[in-house]
Amino acid sequence: MTLKLAHRPLEPGYRYFDRYVPSDEPRPAEGGEPAIHKDAQVHDTILGPWTRIGARTSFSEVSMDAYSYIVNDASAAYAEIGKFCSIARDARINPGNHPTWRAAQHHFSYRARSYELGSQDDLDFFEWRRSHRVVLGHDVWIGHGATVLPGVTIGTGSVVGAGAVVSKDVAPFTIVGGVPAKPIRERFPKAVQDGLLALSWWDWTHDRLAGALEDFRHLDADAFVEKHA
Repeated sequence: MTLKLAHRPLEPGYRYFDRYVPSDEPRPAEGGEPAIHKDAQVHDTILGPWTRIGARTSFSEVSMDAYSYIVNDASAAYAEIGKFCSIARDARINPGNHPTWRAAQHHFSYRARSYELGSQDDLDFFEWRRSHRVVLGHDVWIGHGATVLPGVTIGTGSVVGAGAVVSKDVAPFTIVGGVPAKPIRERFPKAVQDGLLALSWWDWTHDRLAGALEDFRHLDADAFVEKHA
């Protein structure tokens, strides 16, 4: 299948993986190098610095920006993941869609080569899947076992509760939960939300983040915005 991200320009510190193959003697990532567990499967993927992918997690045609991580037994496909996202165990980002309008939903019709039923897979079907990308903003938290369905955009600063199934877009700084997921509350008043978006701390340099670490730890969001605005 055609690699879609192979020729995308890379920012400093970002790496492209056609297909990740662990070395015989894997070493801990240093200096911001993406860390991929030896049991993970990563294909046609771009990873930013300080990113982490856990054991038995699979990525296919995904870009994940700096500092984001996804832990064990999760998956993502056809997705754009922003910076500082926290994705918990067993999360599913854009799980496979099946062609419900066809006589057969089974994937033999679009993965025909695997069943020796045809010489070509159905590339149009995969383009259809690709057209329903999932987009996560920055500093998004996806809870344990949550599922984000195809075509959904989740705004910066949002929270998806454990076990939720997200079928509709989520506004920035909104907490959602349930099946299907519905808004529970906003994390901050609108003025604080606007202040955080204006600060865009997720775009700060590594050194600036380090310098503000104690403020991230000890100030609430309102006080943080007031100090750094």
